[in-house]
Amino acid sequence: MRKTQKIALSIIGMILALIALSPFYLVLVNVGKTSSDIILSPLSWPTDFNQFIENITGVMNNPNFMFWRSFFNSIIVSVITLTLFALFASMAAWVLCRNKTWWSNLIYMIFVSAMVIPFQVVMLPLLSVFRIIQDFTGIPMLGNIGGLVFSYMGFGGALSIFIIHGFVKGIPRELEEAAEIDGCSKAGIFFKIIFPLLRPVQMTVVILQGIWIWNDFLLPSMLLGLRGDSRTLPVSVASLIGSFVVQWDLLLSAAFLAMIPFVILFLCAQKFIIKGMISGAIK
Repeated sequence: MRKTQKIALSIIGMILALIALSPFYLVLVNVGKTSSDIILSPLSWPTDFNQFIENITGVMNNPNFMFWRSFFNSIIVSVITLTLFALFASMAAWVLCRNKTWWSNLIYMIFVSAMVIPFQVVMLPLLSVFRIIQDFTGIPMLGNIGGLVFSYMGFGGALSIFIIHGFVKGIPRELEEAAEIDGCSKAGIFFKIIFPLLRPVQMTVVILQGIWIWNDFLLPSMLLGLRGDSRTLPVSVASLIGSFVVQWDLLLSAAFLAMIPFVILFLCAQKFIIKGMISGAIK
């Protein structure tokens, strides 16, 4: 009976895996086709490799798409935001975990509660607040990468703190007490002892949040607009969709180029993701 259950679960798992991988298959097989071939036969393999090169170069040289500019913007937003996540979320999680007081528990529960608030509920008030801040202080919050990074920090900070908080619980307090006896300051304890130990879970946060930031469309389209030099890759990909005509060959080629960096990063760092999540869950 157990053998039959294992076989059934394996079959179900394979079916679910095929369903999950089907979008990647459609992108890969259609990158090397013309728009008419994609419409006529979207599931078949391409026959002309030169068409693949032509589609890729066509996307990179498309003046409306601005691939390299959008790619550079996405890199800047991702690197800055993920660096701030790794630093500030680690600091907040460590302080909240080590201070067993009512206010630390309250703040932690507020962070946990914030994870269940849908972005769609606050997106319109967010625009209004950003306009008020921009008018009052003169700091450009709309149409600026800085405002986008600030927004990502607010929406993604709760999950980052939640993940790192579970990992910090497993770090022995004796390490901090020994360093404190030797005269190490609080900042020294964190940056010299705690911060290096958080690298596995920080990599987990970087990958999970990085995939979200790299592929996000709604928030950049609202704050940066659908046109302009500051738009990110997902927003630029959407520019290939017209009101009456969809350039499927360029659209899928752009999607292929956009997903390559984080697919490579995920494959290289997946062991850190598994290690960080398991450690945080157990500890």
